[in-house]
Amino acid sequence: MTLDEAIREYQEDGYEVTHVAESVCGGCGGTSFMVQVTEDQAMRRTCLGCGLAEFIGDSDEHWNPDDAEECACTCGGEEFAAALGSSCLPDGEVRWLTVGLRCLKCGLCGVYEDWKIDYVPSTHLITRA
Repeated sequence: MTLDEAIREYQEDGYEVTHVAESVCGGCGGTSFMVQVTEDQAMRRTCLGCGLAEFIGDSDEHWNPDDAEECACTCGGEEFAAALGSSCLPDGEVRWLTVGLRCLKCGLCGVYEDWKIDYVPSTHLITRA
């Protein structure tokens, strides 16, 4: 199963994933990351190539560094490719975000976090992978 397929297969509360965007480092274009998550469903990825840390979706609004934990695969791997799935309403506004990770050690793909978006405008979130 690919990362895109894993994200699209996971449909929280029946919201179909309408867009999937691969995470790409804004500094060097890298696609390999360490990923942190908080209890408040905020996620941040750190590029393994250049060390730039960037938030996923609207996570910058909910980030608590004291609460952050490293994501880890069941194989023990902690390096990932990442992608952001967006479930959009007919008008294009985002209703739900889903973050999938693919372990770079074993290749296992899965959804690590998802959360509801209850504000507009929200279309800008589609590209915040």
